[in-house]
Amino acid sequence: MAREARAKAHSLAGLELARLAIGVMALALSIAASDAFAARHSRAHSRSRLPEPAPRQLPYPQLELPLQIAGTQYAPVAWSDIAGWSEDDHLSAYKAFRTSCKPIAAQTGAPSDSKALGTSLRDPCRIAKGLDLADSAAAKAFFEQNFLPLRISRLGEGEGFVTGYYEPVIDGSRTQNEVYNVPVYRRPSNLFVRGTNQNSVGLPNKGQVFRKIGRRKLVPYYDRAEIEDGAIEGRGLEICWLRNQTDLLFSQIQGSARVNLDDGSTLRINYDAHNGYPYTAVGRILIDRGIIPKDQMSMQKIREWMEQNPEGANELRRQNRSYIFFREVQLSDKDEAVGAQGVPLTPGRSIAVDKSLHVYGTPFFIEGQLPIESEVSKTPFHRLMIAQDTGSAIVGPARADLYFGAGSDAGKIAGRLKNNMRFVILVPKSLDPAARGRLVPVPDARPSQKIAKLFPQTDPLKDPKNAAPAVTPPAAGSTQKPATPTAQAPSTAQATVAKPVPLPEARPATAPASEKSRRRHRRYRQ
Repeated sequence: MAREARAKAHSLAGLELARLAIGVMALALSIAASDAFAARHSRAHSRSRLPEPAPRQLPYPQLELPLQIAGTQYAPVAWSDIAGWSEDDHLSAYKAFRTSCKPIAAQTGAPSDSKALGTSLRDPCRIAKGLDLADSAAAKAFFEQNFLPLRISRLGEGEGFVTGYYEPVIDGSRTQNEVYNVPVYRRPSNLFVRGTNQNSVGLPNKGQVFRKIGRRKLVPYYDRAEIEDGAIEGRGLEICWLRNQTDLLFSQIQGSARVNLDDGSTLRINYDAHNGYPYTAVGRILIDRGIIPKDQMSMQKIREWMEQNPEGANELRRQNRSYIFFREVQLSDKDEAVGAQGVPLTPGRSIAVDKSLHVYGTPFFIEGQLPIESEVSKTPFHRLMIAQDTGSAIVGPARADLYFGAGSDAGKIAGRLKNNMRFVILVPKSLDPAARGRLVPVPDARPSQKIAKLFPQTDPLKDPKNAAPAVTPPAAGSTQKPATPTAQAPSTAQATVAKPVPLPEARPATAPASEKSRRRHRRYRQ
């Protein structure tokens, strides 16, 4: 029995050794299979891994927008969505546009100052030069084929603002006498504007103007009060003489005038320069003083008040320190006034715009209601206008002064305009902002919320850790001097630079393992 027990024990030991050997072999095969699977997965992953992205710049670089007009918002609009577009007289607008195209088509070099439209108007102008259209439908087709409409306004606003202007017709004389004793001055020789000379025609109506003393000394030019008190009289600068200062003031506000001389002839004068002071609206002063209610304000009301209050008119006029100098222009009675572009204006189609933002010759469709028939009327106004003039008070992307012609009737209409209107700017198709916008790269995605928490961004100058230590004043009677910061050691707040937030790496696109491989892998690991 002892031998049988020993044999049985040897048999059990052999069986355990066999089982152990089988387990070791199974484990080795599982590890080998796992390594092979990992190797295949690594090779597949290396083949499918996307190329490393280029290093990203933080903060994201400033990109040039398709059409940049400072402080402006714009959006494409369909022709059919422009109220009154189909009912307008496009032929009249086309003729005014062709008038503007004469100097534009003749341009060859780059413009002296960069604006959003730049030289893009040259292409439609050269097309218009060869088209002698005779009906409104063809003119409408021309604008629709060569331009794109954009609704435009100041940033954050929905509408623009319009006023009106005209060419006054006043009485005057070539010589001074008891009736005509208010001088109309031409530009003085000692009036100096940097970047221009005395041969320049039509100096800018904004910016600094100096009076040149000697060869080098420059001082501000005389203001209105000083000129009215005789600062430049007796120098042979008088073009003609008017009846009163009110006629001169309104001629200066409008920028031109027709002077019916006492000898039966007509003299035409146009803006030439200003004295460098900003324009102050006398109508606004009358409103602020409670003399004329805002809803009743017009140029006619201002004139009536000045005629009835000569002493008050003298003080009010001098509140506007700006003063305009004129030049004589050779125009007949049938010719319209010449705008800042250098072309004759068209009543009802020409507008003055902000020259710092817009280009002369640009078409604008203006829609809304205006008090044209009377002071209280709301006459529908839906009209394509052409930018051909400018003015010191015309500021903003959707701001226009509408020209109504010459004479008292035009003055009555122009004098009561101060209305909100909707603006649509027509840009050449070469500046299509939608097409150009597709070329602007999309900015990188923002970091995840987890990354943002791990790397918070703080302003070094506002971080309390970088605050300068408080200086404790010495105790009373102490000889210790208070500590003063040294100029050589810059503060920690100034030296600290915020670290950019690292963006997460792109997750590789790996193909999922097949179901058969997953089952085999699970079986080996059991």
